[in-house]
Amino acid sequence: MDLYIDTANLDEIKQAADMGVLDGVTTNPSLIAKEGVDYSTRLAEICKVVEGCATGAPGPVSAEVIATDYEGMIKEGRRHATIAGNIVVKLPCTLDGLKACKTFSDENVPTNLTLCFQPLQALMVAKAGAFLVSPFIGRLDDIAQDGMELIAGIRQIYDNFGLPTKILAASIRHPLHFVQCALAGADVATVPFKVIRQVMQHPLTESGLEKFVADYNKAFGT
Repeated sequence: MDLYIDTANLDEIKQAADMGVLDGVTTNPSLIAKEGVDYSTRLAEICKVVEGCATGAPGPVSAEVIATDYEGMIKEGRRHATIAGNIVVKLPCTLDGLKACKTFSDENVPTNLTLCFQPLQALMVAKAGAFLVSPFIGRLDDIAQDGMELIAGIRQIYDNFGLPTKILAASIRHPLHFVQCALAGADVATVPFKVIRQVMQHPLTESGLEKFVADYNKAFGT
């Protein structure tokens, strides 16, 4: 399973890249607004940071459009696509987003269809040629629905018909979401930096290290 970081913070992206586990980046208008920077400038900076990701090739950077109408999406998405060769145009799972997905697919521009909340949205965008689909599991959990059922349903549909669109599990809130996505067969998980840090923390690891060091120091007096 590929690992993307969901942020627009350059320091977090650099730290994840230095760990050797980063495969790509997802952004959205809210994350960019949080940084208070020019959208295009920050996208270019992110693309440069991920030039040599875990795969050794430039990692995909999902650049979301702000427009909600077809013409606006096309104009904005084409502009994003000129920033770097690893830009993936991020579109909403709406009728206009579906139409824009088909247009970009015909132009060989990869897309990520975001805000997916039911399996038929995922089926439709796959038929339109989406490179990625982003089901939001945490937001479903927030309204008392099981987000992992959505991942499992999309996985089954894509496997049933040999659809190549990759499932990018989004809105991951904690390590349990992360491991559940891996077990359910998500192709990609995009996670906040804090979750990347959390998955490498375990109390038994910490206590084991403390005991090793204490035993060594006791034996050798250092």
